[in-house]
Amino acid sequence: MARRGVGPAGRTEVRQNPLVRDGVTVIDYKDTALLRKFISDRGKIRSRRVTGLTVQQQKQVSRAIKNAREMALLPYHSSQR
Repeated sequence: MARRGVGPAGRTEVRQNPLVRDGVTVIDYKDTALLRKFISDRGKIRSRRVTGLTVQQQKQVSRAIKNAREMALLPYHSSQR
């Protein structure tokens, strides 16, 4: 279920699923631009609560991120300290 936030004039608004909003149907480990949206600045995978994904989508995203890290397309952690 999408989290609700308070919008203008105190009305609640439902946050949309980011993959549905962008029209993404296939989550590919080679699409690093998409996967970077689901990684924190410290290099950690963001939780479902933060991203607004479904359970199945979160599993696909996390698996794709792990595959991309293994193939050296994404870093394991950020180089910033």
